[in-house]
Amino acid sequence: MTAKAAPPSRVGSTDVARLESAVEVLRAVDYRQGGGFCRDTVDILKTVGLLLRWSSVPDSLRPRLLTVLADVHNLLGWTEFDTGRPASARLRFRRAAELSAEASNGSLTANIHYRLGRLELHYGDPRTALAQFARGCAAARRSGSPRGHAISTVNQAWALAKCNEERRALDLLTAAESEFADWENWHSPQPWEAFFGRADMAAMRGTVLTELAYRVTPRHGEEAIAHLVSATDAYHTTMARSRALTTIMLAQNHALLGQLDEAIQAGTAAVELADALGSVRTKDRLAPLTHLLAGRTDTESRDLLGEITRFRAEPAKQQRRA
Repeated sequence: MTAKAAPPSRVGSTDVARLESAVEVLRAVDYRQGGGFCRDTVDILKTVGLLLRWSSVPDSLRPRLLTVLADVHNLLGWTEFDTGRPASARLRFRRAAELSAEASNGSLTANIHYRLGRLELHYGDPRTALAQFARGCAAARRSGSPRGHAISTVNQAWALAKCNEERRALDLLTAAESEFADWENWHSPQPWEAFFGRADMAAMRGTVLTELAYRVTPRHGEEAIAHLVSATDAYHTTMARSRALTTIMLAQNHALLGQLDEAIQAGTAAVELADALGSVRTKDRLAPLTHLLAGRTDTESRDLLGEITRFRAEPAKQQRRA
């Protein structure tokens, strides 16, 4: 069924499976190209709304259909965040949380709080982010989702690093890694948490250490570089945005440590990767590198700074609607 077609009189498992598959396709587009290329998500939202309003939904399928609707709102919130619309993103996430609660889906609830936390972290409110990640941990624990718990825990470490709380950040980072060490024995991940694997844990260690290197002491920079290289090498084209973000942090650490050639090489690669994405977040995350390059007078640094300035001034790419 499409948003323009008449809804069926009764919803069957095939209808729900088709919608779940459609959400998965758009989630993959978001990972690969950024939120600006996921505008078709709205069509799925309309479709699910029509089914719930006009079709007969068996009691056995209603939680599953509500989960699809919550997942769509969650994905929309993430793409709104990725394209620089935080107010709209918060509304989507809150609606997603209401629907996931109605569907009694604790795993999805945990993921929604994680994403709300990431939004607050990006916009400079790590304390509010910590509260969201704590809610994510609690929901993951209640639902028996160790992957969701590890995701929220390692992001708590990032938020603490942004608060300059080095010891607590490192302790939580170690706790998340210890929990994740058993990941091969976990049950199959839910679609919204399936992105998080070994590469992402390496990237998160690199992220936390990058934050501490920038805010507390540069001594964390070398270790951050090692983990970011590992993560970047593991990310393929299906996770292009993650690869761009880790490459940005790689350049930042090299610049912080005075490793100019490596910083220029990684920074140039980061801009090239980010330039192909429909993501405002990649532009925002270049700010620390811009700050580190601003005081340099060598030609290579000034050229890269000019490229970053140009890129950040351009509107993010987005999908064109027919």
